[in-house]
Amino acid sequence: MNDDRIFAHLTVMSDARGLFEHADGRQPRLEHGYCTDDNARLLTIASLHDDVGAPHELSRLALRFVRDAQMPDGSTRNRMDIEGRWTDPPTTEDCWGRGLAGLGNAAAHHDNPTIRKWAMRGFERGARQRSEWPRAMAFAAIGAAEVAAVSPVHSGARALLRDAIESIGPLPTSGSWCWPEPRLRYANATLAEALIAAGTVLGDRRALQQGLDMLSWLLGLEMTPGHLSVVGHFGRGPDDDGPDDDGPQFDQQPIEVAAMADACWRALRVTDDSMWARGIAAADAWFRGENDLGLTMFDEASNGGYDGLHADRINENQGAESTIAYVTTTYRAAQMQRVG
Repeated sequence: MNDDRIFAHLTVMSDARGLFEHADGRQPRLEHGYCTDDNARLLTIASLHDDVGAPHELSRLALRFVRDAQMPDGSTRNRMDIEGRWTDPPTTEDCWGRGLAGLGNAAAHHDNPTIRKWAMRGFERGARQRSEWPRAMAFAAIGAAEVAAVSPVHSGARALLRDAIESIGPLPTSGSWCWPEPRLRYANATLAEALIAAGTVLGDRRALQQGLDMLSWLLGLEMTPGHLSVVGHFGRGPDDDGPDDDGPQFDQQPIEVAAMADACWRALRVTDDSMWARGIAAADAWFRGENDLGLTMFDEASNGGYDGLHADRINENQGAESTIAYVTTTYRAAQMQRVG
C-alpha cells in the first residue's frame, strides 16, 4: 500500500488548519473542531514515513498545529474550534505530553532537516515543563527518548526521562498486581514503553526491567486464547475489585491496541525477544478481525479506523484517534516484517 493510500482518510479528515478530531462515519464532524492530541499523533506517524505525498503535507500541517498550541513557557493548549480559536487554557496535561512525543519523533526521524530543526525547537520549549500526571510524563518521555537517541548528550531530554521514571513510580512490593497504579486506565502500555525507553537511554537497568515486566504482565493479561482483548474504556482493577473487571471488557479503544504495538516494538528492538513480535502481530490482527467479536476494525475503502469495539457492535465512526491507531499498528507490523 502506498503512503497516499495509507493516509487517505487522514487527508479527508484535515483542512488547512489541522486534523479534525471526530467523524460521522467517514466524514469529519466540523463542529467539534481540532485537538492537539490528534495532531501530535499525526505528526509522529507522518514523520516516520518518506517525506513525499500525503506524509509531506500532513507532517507540516501537524507540526504547525502543535507548535501553535504551545505557549512561550512550553505549556500547551488542546482544543481549537472550527473558526481557529483556541477554546481552553494552556496546561501540562496529556496534550502537552503528546505534543512532545510528536515533536521529539519529528526532530529525530523526519526526512527534512528544516522540519527537524523546528520540531526540535518546539520540543526544547515544551521540555522545560513538567506535569503532575504520569501519563502526560510518559507521552513526553517517548519524545525525549527519540531526541536522546539522536543527540545522546541532550540535557533537556535526559532530565525529562529521569523525571518520567520518578513520575510513573515503582511497582507494588507484594501481590500479583504488576502495575504502579491501582487500576489500568488508558494508553496503558505507554507507561511501560516510557520506562523501557528511559531505561535504555539512561542506562538505568532497574527502570528498563520494570518496563519490560509491566509490559509482559499487561500483554499476558490482555492475551486471551487466540486474540488480543484490551482493557475497556472504564479501566480494570485487580480481580477482587468487582465483576466489571473480568474480561472481555468493552468499549475497547483502538488507541489501546496501538499503544501495545508501539510498546512491543520498542521492547523487541531492545531485547530481540520473539514474545514482543507476537504482541505486535496480535495488535495488527485485532484490527483485522481477531478480537472479541471477530469483526474487522477498519474500513478498507477509506483506510479509516473504527472508533471502538462494543459488546455487540462496532462504532463505525472513523475519528482521527482511531484512524491513527490503525495506521500506526499496521506500520509497526510492517516494520517487524522487514526486520524479521
